Amino acid sequence: MTIVQQVNRRRFLTATGVTAAAALAAGATQVDWGHLMTAAGENPLDPGAGVLVVVTLYGGNDGLNTVVPASDSAYLNARSELAYKPEEVLDLGEGLGLNPGMKGFKSLWDGGQLAVLRGVGYPKPDHSHFRSMAIWQTASPETSVPTGWLGRWLDATGDDPLRAVSVDPVLPPMLAGERTAAASLPVGGLKLPEGALGKAFEGLGAGQAGEGFWQARAARSVNDLHRAVRTLGSSTKDGHKVKGELAAQLDVVAGLIEAGVPSRVYSVSLGGFDTHADERGTQQRLLTELDGALTPFAQRLAKSDRGKQATVLVYSEFGRRVTANASQGTDHGTAGPVFVLGSKVKGGFHGAEPSLTDLDDGDLKLTTDFRDVYASLVEDVLGTDAGKVLPGHSGRMDGLFT
Repeated sequence: MTIVQQVNRRRFLTATGVTAAAALAAGATQVDWGHLMTAAGENPLDPGAGVLVVVTLYGGNDGLNTVVPASDSAYLNARSELAYKPEEVLDLGEGLGLNPGMKGFKSLWDGGQLAVLRGVGYPKPDHSHFRSMAIWQTASPETSVPTGWLGRWLDATGDDPLRAVSVDPVLPPMLAGERTAAASLPVGGLKLPEGALGKAFEGLGAGQAGEGFWQARAARSVNDLHRAVRTLGSSTKDGHKVKGELAAQLDVVAGLIEAGVPSRVYSVSLGGFDTHADERGTQQRLLTELDGALTPFAQRLAKSDRGKQATVLVYSEFGRRVTANASQGTDHGTAGPVFVLGSKVKGGFHGAEPSLTDLDDGDLKLTTDFRDVYASLVEDVLGTDAGKVLPGHSGRMDGLFT
């Protein structure tokens, strides 16, 4: 992580109003591989329980070049060289197509496992990264609140932090409640010794007759560590990184779900979407990375009973302006598409496509309130009354699940 990323993350945490809770939780509830594997053995997740995986795209992803209205003349005229032509996108129907870097998403769409929620945002939008992300993570557009939306779910449903696990570099404020916060499991690659040394190290996990309590506990921790590698895999091979950060995070999440770890919510993230200049190549590369991480993740989950219970939410803090800027990039905007995918999702379009000509000072007008999306996920995936998580908000998205 660069110094700039660290500074920005601090500014973001400060802007959310839940800095203290997030910082405390990141230290007090940090867990390791052995802890999670032990929890899976002692208190496995009910195979029928829904699981929510939240993917945050930091930086404000350009929705119009993600789900592309390539046949709309207003789009082509507003974006000039930045626009994708109809023959370049992956056709979804209704004049829309996916970015060409999202071939895996197209296969999920064709299989009925991908829902595209259109025009998602919040009233009176804010163009600040930090304020807008704070709104999305706390689900409170009007006023600052000290808890995240999933933190409130944790408060409402128990006191075990293992019910939610963040594999982000820093615990996101959405997972910090008033009394409870999620566990933190930063993913930096899990690498064990190899060859003769590796075999000797693994042998330390074998129990010995007559050993004392602490010797047995140390042996068990070594055994748990090797079990974690077998179950979750490693993000390195021969000392080299073999996958992107998001793919590594999702590999861990898939392994934890399959192992029956008693967690109902997971958080992962991908950054870099603040594309003010030379956007086309940068964004397509990032969307290709997103596609290359999420597609095999979804395919893997579809092969197990526990995996089929998982639903994935993909969102960003805002979309971008309709008109390209002079640097062939886009500036901070408003509403954008949200993806929901999984075996239980009703694939297809949900919500109305925003107009490209009826704008609010150059910005798209929202057609879907993001809190409606959250309410449906809380009730249909997590099985909790949305009123406990989104007080004062009564809307929801019907028809999102089969």
